Amino acid sequence: MERIRKGDEVIVITGKDKGKRGVVLTLVGASRVMVEGVNVVKKHTRPNPMKNVTGGIADKTMSVDRSNVMLFDPATGKGGRIQIKETDGKRVRVFKGNGNLVGQSSAGKPAKTADKSGKAKKKAAGG
Repeated sequence: MERIRKGDEVIVITGKDKGKRGVVLTLVGASRVMVEGVNVVKKHTRPNPMKNVTGGIADKTMSVDRSNVMLFDPATGKGGRIQIKETDGKRVRVFKGNGNLVGQSSAGKPAKTADKSGKAKKKAAGG
């Protein structure tokens, strides 16, 4: 299971675009990702009338290494590390910091704190 997938919101942790956020457009090979608005370069093209191409300077998004991006955690507002857990026979991605499922809003139930809150209610009701 991939930790970073197409459509995930990521934050760049190193390089010239450090701190920028964007959505993963595509996965390129085993170790690179294309992120929207990150690593944009100027591409100079010559005019080619045979291929009906006009010349000029165009912006092009290039790929960045997967190790330079981190999945964005909306609950903390920072990048978060990911672990893969098995729940109900399915493998899901979970943020290590707070236990929230990836792709779930911060309003949803976090996986780790659900057990602790249940125990706290039992203690309060019993004593």
